[in-house]
Amino acid sequence: MLVVAVLGVYALLVVGATTALTDAAAACQTWPACDGQWFALTSFPLEVVWAHRLLAALVALLLVGTIGLAYVQDADTRVLAAIGVALVCYPLQVAVGALAATDSVAYVPAIHLGLGVAIFSALVVALAWALESRTAHKPSAEWDGEPKDGSDPAPASAASSPDDLGWWALAGAYFRMMKPRLMWLLCLVASAGMALSAGPALTVRTVVLTLLGGVLSIGASGTFNHVLERDVDRKMNRTADRPLANDAIPKRNALAFGAFLALASLAVFSQLGLLTAFLGLTAIVFYSVVYTLVLKPNTVQNTVIGGIAGALPALIGSAAVTGSIGLPALALAGLIFLWTPAHFYNLALAYRDDYERGGFPMMPVVRGAAVTRKHIVGWLGATLVGAAALAAVTDLGWLYAATVVALGGVFLWMVVRLHEERDRAAAMRAFHASNAFLGATLVAVLVDALVL
Repeated sequence: MLVVAVLGVYALLVVGATTALTDAAAACQTWPACDGQWFALTSFPLEVVWAHRLLAALVALLLVGTIGLAYVQDADTRVLAAIGVALVCYPLQVAVGALAATDSVAYVPAIHLGLGVAIFSALVVALAWALESRTAHKPSAEWDGEPKDGSDPAPASAASSPDDLGWWALAGAYFRMMKPRLMWLLCLVASAGMALSAGPALTVRTVVLTLLGGVLSIGASGTFNHVLERDVDRKMNRTADRPLANDAIPKRNALAFGAFLALASLAVFSQLGLLTAFLGLTAIVFYSVVYTLVLKPNTVQNTVIGGIAGALPALIGSAAVTGSIGLPALALAGLIFLWTPAHFYNLALAYRDDYERGGFPMMPVVRGAAVTRKHIVGWLGATLVGAAALAAVTDLGWLYAATVVALGGVFLWMVVRLHEERDRAAAMRAFHASNAFLGATLVAVLVDALVL
């Protein structure tokens, strides 16, 4: 019931923040009925209004039922307190919502949205504490299946020298250094940043240059990362077969290749303006130097601060089309930043022994699996608030709202299952659900901004 209540409040939050849907309020400027009529579904705006009000009533019943069930089941006192905060705030939220529907005062909708965020945050905290109390003392099994005695991983297959590799295999090794699996998502982020800033006026030239520069900069960052972590990669099962780790490509050649990609990226980005080129260079330096050399091996907050690297493509996309960084792009970058820990901590759980062998102070290695799972819930809650904030500062409509609610619900459920099952399979399901959430969200942004 607590999970359903969280999702209900989240759906209300997203719909209330979605500008294209809140415009429907103009069709019904009385409360609780519309001009004295109940359930008059004669137009789409009225359908939106009544769906919002009915959902609000159902969520109120859910909150009452949830706190009652928590009390009967003798839930942790802090869980009861958090749900109680949400329940106490809810009537105030309804009153402000009624005022927003009947009054045109500009600041009332902002208060309504702020109260919604407060209620949602209280329920997310309650969920995190409830899951912790149920599972904190149960054994975890999120490791990668290898021995936990600190022994070296199984040796990778013997590598051939570059002279022994065929052209196709050698090209594949260089391409793998570019971390192609990161490209599709980061290019989607940049594309969404462009779409939010330009809308249908987006030109083919801008798209091609931005994505080409992005692919080159990601390739340069990935290559430098492979060079700098080649010794550590040899200690970890999931990275021992990388081209630098198994000496398939010499360090000198990799450095030259990375430098070429970086210069090519800057040359392409410069065609779109100095700000775009500067942000592209910042992305390369931040991931290659700040994250790889400073953050990743030295602080448990490496993933949190490292989220800046994933957020930069949103700013690059905005700068490419407008020459500046707008509020929608900043909101999108904020969403990516908040999503990163909720996403990566699942992978860190699944491979925590591997990261421990590599000497990386990842959250599960330093703080343990139970604390990491609690942090995932917190960062997921922040991510969902970020998705609502993006709706509030843009003209995104029903497709975006439906996508973030549906996929956000799937992501949340996979995280709840992770708490219950506590094994590598559950961690990887949550990891893939996080990818699905962000990928679908970015596609929805593109379609809503460019087509609908």
